[in-house]
Amino acid sequence: MHNPFLLFAKGMAMGAADVVPGVSGGTIAFITGIYDELLRSIAQVPLAARQLLRWRLREAWQTANARFLLVLLGGILCSILTLARLIGWLLVHQPILLWSFFFGLILVSVWLVGRQISRWHLPGLLSLLAGTLGAWWITVAAPMQWGHDPLSLVLAGAIAICAMILPGISGSFLLVLMGLYGFILEALISLNLGVLALFAVGCLGGLLSFAHLLSWLLQHARNLTLSFLTGLMIGSLNKVWPWKETLSWRTDRHGVQQPLLEQAVLPERYALITGQDPQFWPALALALAAVALVLGLEFMARRPSLRHEVSKP
Repeated sequence: MHNPFLLFAKGMAMGAADVVPGVSGGTIAFITGIYDELLRSIAQVPLAARQLLRWRLREAWQTANARFLLVLLGGILCSILTLARLIGWLLVHQPILLWSFFFGLILVSVWLVGRQISRWHLPGLLSLLAGTLGAWWITVAAPMQWGHDPLSLVLAGAIAICAMILPGISGSFLLVLMGLYGFILEALISLNLGVLALFAVGCLGGLLSFAHLLSWLLQHARNLTLSFLTGLMIGSLNKVWPWKETLSWRTDRHGVQQPLLEQAVLPERYALITGQDPQFWPALALALAAVALVLGLEFMARRPSLRHEVSKP
């Protein structure tokens, strides 16, 4: 059984990651060892709902792994509602340090997920390449501007949630590409229930359908799927690179200039272009701290199995 406090903390980490454009909560789920169980549990929700309609409450609770999902969801929602302002502040005032931490997080995740691939072969390498190129293309795509009508908000929720459970693909960044990130973040901060309800409807529909597909792929084509997911994380490193040169700007709905297109540059180039301190050593320290944090969590998660192996005669 999962420790509820630890599971809630994992949910908070997923929620914090999902707020940042470029980082996926699915990556955190993979790091913390709950990814497969999360997908299986979500995929069982429709069956549990049918059981619930027949008043088979205990079966429905067990089928959906409801305790696991509710505690995790509570952590995610708590994190999103409480950390949205902090993440927004860090993105504006300390972007290099924030991106450095997440760069280290995703970099070590590439190794953790990649080592789960039991055998490398040509289809697996092609799957890895496809994931890498796909994620890289998303990070350099030009943003568009979706409307704020109900249908657009529902579709945006469905698309974003699918990305949020994929390691390496950020639902928040897809919202940026759709021109809806600021609008949804503002709705979260101001608790605009009308906008949030429409977005949540799309999230629910996309989550139930996509999680079932992804769970099936992990069961029946695990190596190919993991290769693709590893590629997604490799490709996404371009987005979370801490030092960027802004190529073009856009004006948001408040009249504030926001970066539109960016490209990764070396710290020296960043300092030359912007005239600002690239904060190289603090950035490196935070990236290494992220790596150490993930490896420490992974070691702690393996301790019970290690003790079990040692105790075997």
